[in-house]
Amino acid sequence: MSSLHLRKLKSFIFLIFCLVSASIALFFLLFILYEVIKNGLQAFNIALFSEDFKPAFLGGGGLRHALVGQFLMTIVASIIGIPLGIAGGIYVAEYGKGTRTAKLLSNISDMAISVPSIIVGTFIFGLIVMPFHGFSGWAGTISLIILLLPIIIRSTEENINQVSPLLRETAYALGAPRYLVIKDVVLKSAKQGIITGVILAISRIAGETAPLLFTSANFSQLTFDMSNVIPSLTITIYDYTNLPDQVYLNLAWSGSLLVTIVILFINILARYIFTKK
Repeated sequence: MSSLHLRKLKSFIFLIFCLVSASIALFFLLFILYEVIKNGLQAFNIALFSEDFKPAFLGGGGLRHALVGQFLMTIVASIIGIPLGIAGGIYVAEYGKGTRTAKLLSNISDMAISVPSIIVGTFIFGLIVMPFHGFSGWAGTISLIILLLPIIIRSTEENINQVSPLLRETAYALGAPRYLVIKDVVLKSAKQGIITGVILAISRIAGETAPLLFTSANFSQLTFDMSNVIPSLTITIYDYTNLPDQVYLNLAWSGSLLVTIVILFINILARYIFTKK
């Protein structure tokens, strides 16, 4: 067999291997989606969004309390974390570029992205929950901010670094101060990539469970008090799967479907923004 035929055979074998691997991964993904949709539709109704927890003999209620709690922590974490993350990315890519501090922040962000979220939860548990003798929505929010920050910092840094130096030099040549160059030239050129990173970061924290187990715990009724235990959708799903009544299992499936829809929408939105760049 000639070397050309051997290379073609190796290429064909590798192609088949890749196709089989992709098919297996796609099968399990579609199977999971099918199960979530099939089971989740059983309790997907108005009561899911309008009622709190109820005993099983009263129908089990809905997930309003969990949805509100999850929304509150995610929104507050985003309001605080997004500006801090973008500012950190700007510092690493612009003001501190090449300095030890910027390199350290960039490396820490890289490592923090891959840190399991449960480690963040246990860290906040020891730092805030234990000293203040109680779980709270603020502790959960802080854990989400820690998960949010490194993604936005790295995304902002990478997108700013992709902006052509010629744009900066042109703005400087016209006499623009540095902060205006960053605000009106650099950030405008990199805004779509930065927005994509922000959306992906939000999609990560919106579906987190592990850090909230150690920080916000869970509650069965609607509350807006972030200083005390507050419900969350992901932990409620986990708790309902451990209850013996089928009505709660159906609600858990519906909550899982809702999380899937939200995360899928956020990721589609991020991909749309990225392709429009």
